[in-house]
Amino acid sequence: MTTPLHGPVGQPSPWLLRWAHLLPRQGSALDLACGRGRHLRWLAGQGLQATGVDRDAQALAGLQPVAGLELVLADVEADPWPLPGRTFDAVLVFNYLWRPLWPQILAALAPGGLLICETFALGQQTVGRPSRPDFLLQAGELLMRCQGLRVLAYEDGFELGPERFVQRVVAVRPRPGDSAPDQPPRYALQPTGTP
Repeated sequence: MTTPLHGPVGQPSPWLLRWAHLLPRQGSALDLACGRGRHLRWLAGQGLQATGVDRDAQALAGLQPVAGLELVLADVEADPWPLPGRTFDAVLVFNYLWRPLWPQILAALAPGGLLICETFALGQQTVGRPSRPDFLLQAGELLMRCQGLRVLAYEDGFELGPERFVQRVVAVRPRPGDSAPDQPPRYALQPTGTP
């Protein structure tokens, strides 16, 4: 299920912007349940080959004028995964949860690829929608879903403006050889030059 935009209409999530420095300068990115494309447009603007998947034909139609986007109309909850065998350097999942899809999400992440995810958590039902437990992460669930990935950042809590309960994660699929104990991979927690 796709939910209303967070923040100013069309603006990327602050969680994505906070970790944008880890995105590849070139490469491919998947925005799952992309809706009207607030993240998809931003990814394309960063020079990434951006693929958006959503079941809302009207939302995708609004993205047709944006050059360089690959748009996939698919109901990933009812139909087969529309991108079998494809991997991406970055996978974004925002305000969307369909648990049976997690194996496909993780399989779509290339070695060294970055997963950036933010969605609603248990407690959201006390302040608004979504309110069905099917669409709310349980405590610590997002961390559990990222087993096998290197988690760089994780948050689980409540925020104001608008009020919502969320879990967020940034994680990397290790490359072969990333586990050398004397040379661990370095992932900057802040952009270069940030105090």
